[in-house]
Amino acid sequence: MKEKRVAIVTAASQGIGAAVARRLAADGYRLSLFARSEALEAVASELGAFAVRGSLTDPPDLERLVRATMDRFGRVDALVCSTGAPAKAALLSIDDEAWRQGLDLVLLQAVRLARLVTPPMVAQGGGAIVNISSYVVREPSAIYPVGSVMRAGLSAFAKLFVGEYAQCGIRMNNLLPGYFENYEQPAERVASIPANRLGRLAEIAGTTAFLLSPDAGYINGQDILIDGGLVRGI
Repeated sequence: MKEKRVAIVTAASQGIGAAVARRLAADGYRLSLFARSEALEAVASELGAFAVRGSLTDPPDLERLVRATMDRFGRVDALVCSTGAPAKAALLSIDDEAWRQGLDLVLLQAVRLARLVTPPMVAQGGGAIVNISSYVVREPSAIYPVGSVMRAGLSAFAKLFVGEYAQCGIRMNNLLPGYFENYEQPAERVASIPANRLGRLAEIAGTTAFLLSPDAGYINGQDILIDGGLVRGI
């Protein structure tokens, strides 16, 4: 009997992370869920998942997450890096500390987790990583200046990563959501989306599950928009 796949999902206590966790549980994954919030325990209990509380910006917490997952399951087949949004402010009013926090929250957490899960993935013959990023990679937004800059760096990191590890059977892709139902949006913003609605969490969860699956085996190092047609750039 084939062993069930193991997935780590971060920021899994609510929103996109929790939706992805629910979809992967339905697909038969064994789950290791990570978040700071106490709400993580309820999601983990609902899904029969393993919960690790901690901060994405704390390297020892990330080390503890991966070590505990390996101790419990003996492997990591999939990693979904989901995170919150960094500071929003007028571009030149953002101080150095806010930029550093954005670097930690958006880019370095993904780099650190990749550093931790890659050795076991290499040893077991492969794995898949999806970074939940944002449409601002393709169309930088004055509303999200720190995120726009740091998520562009995450896209470059994914390209460099697969250049080294695709030959080991490891894939990394970035999913670029537009506006989703986990946050209320002004009517004029929704009207600017060609689909004329917010995205559903089930849609981003399903796309993430696809990117982790063997059906996406030749998709690697890509930035994939899931935005209802919001970004017009080619």
